[in-house]
Amino acid sequence: MTEKAMNPWVKIALEIGPLAVFFLTYRAYAEESVTLFGAEYQGVVVATIAFIPAILLSLAISYGLTRHLPRMAMVTAVVVVVFGGLTIWLNDATFIKMKPTIVNLIFAGALLWGLMLGRSWLKYLAGELIPLTDEGWMLFTKRWALFFLFMALVNEVVWRGFSESFWVSFKTFGSPVLTILFVMSQAPLLKRHALPEE
Repeated sequence: MTEKAMNPWVKIALEIGPLAVFFLTYRAYAEESVTLFGAEYQGVVVATIAFIPAILLSLAISYGLTRHLPRMAMVTAVVVVVFGGLTIWLNDATFIKMKPTIVNLIFAGALLWGLMLGRSWLKYLAGELIPLTDEGWMLFTKRWALFFLFMALVNEVVWRGFSESFWVSFKTFGSPVLTILFVMSQAPLLKRHALPEE
């Protein structure tokens, strides 16, 4: 079955939607507790209860529109379900706070493993969208791997060293902004290693 193109605005909404659900639910229950499944939950744990179905619904809609599931989104969803499930089961926000660290380490590890094999997994994922030389793909992949390691470290510093409210705000706003700034900073590399237009 062929993959269908998705409207860019719909794609952005599907990526941001679950994060917005997490943030808004946290704000609603940061100070209030709610009884679910015979237990009392509060703050990040309640937000996680809303986040898991939101991310799964987002994946389902994405698949319904394109007949395709992006690998990175699938890995993220699996880690969210596993660590989110532990968060809810143990009523402990530690696990969902560790989720961004784990996801970033998985992505960094996969990219670095590919580089050790002399391959760029990013080229495999986005080669048709970004026409680069082989050298350009290797450099671009190395930079993404280092960025994922950086984001894993930053998440650890933020969730361990700051308040829960600050971590939620960072996860919702700070992390996407850092990612956008990183992508923008790669423009010179992409331009320098772009393949000539046919």
